[in-house]
Amino acid sequence: MERYKEIERSIIKKFRKDIWSKFVKAVKEYELISENDKVMVCISGGKDSFLLAKCIEELQRHGDVFFDTYYVVMDPGYSEKTKELIQKNADILNLQVEIFSSDIFDIVDRVDRSPCYLCARMRRGCLYKKAQEMGCNKIALGHHFDDVIETTLLSMFYGAEVKTMMPKLHSDHFEGMELIRPLYLVKEQDIISWKNFNELTFINCACRFTENIEKLEDGTSKREEIKKLIDAMRKINKNVDYNIFKSLDNVNLDCILGFHKNHKKTSFLDEYDK
Repeated sequence: MERYKEIERSIIKKFRKDIWSKFVKAVKEYELISENDKVMVCISGGKDSFLLAKCIEELQRHGDVFFDTYYVVMDPGYSEKTKELIQKNADILNLQVEIFSSDIFDIVDRVDRSPCYLCARMRRGCLYKKAQEMGCNKIALGHHFDDVIETTLLSMFYGAEVKTMMPKLHSDHFEGMELIRPLYLVKEQDIISWKNFNELTFINCACRFTENIEKLEDGTSKREEIKKLIDAMRKINKNVDYNIFKSLDNVNLDCILGFHKNHKKTSFLDEYDK
């Protein structure tokens, strides 16, 4: 059996419970892919986005919904070595990818504050624009379950706001375009296990600004701190990450001081004496 077929088989056999079933559940539960969709699958070069591509490819072949896919790598200014590794992995996984260039790294290099925020916004805009040019109505990103939990706690601890990473979003600036996250229910450790089982090596972080990311006193980034916190909490309660996730789907508005909806602030006092 060719190597890429063995890798594909591992997703639906060995990792059926932890990866494939959760991927399918997210697609169905959050209605991420519909009949006749044109989905641009965005590959960054990391383990998450490459797994996403293989899962979507499998769904397209054997699912009960017809949709088109396009596999795209945006090069924001990667080194030649990084680009070679991305192409090598695409070949190993038998993925036909289109690589297109942008000057995002060069632009962000001239910014003093919040380079990650600006880079993320610019990447998203470039991907939407590319998808629009290709006639797609959706872009798929490889964010997973742990990204959701970490983003939630980051918002609470450093943004004083309760919000999370959503499984899908309508674009504010590209009419008719939607962002989807099919790995929404898949845990990062299971993605790592799939990678190690198949002896795959992906890029971790090819960002040239990593050293300048805002750090805490011990030298770790805020996201790294949240990862460590969740890991420590799992030792006390193995279900803590799931409970955080579930709480976002189980908000009791009778016990909330206030919330925002459609840019309007609502306080519990508004209806307290009614």
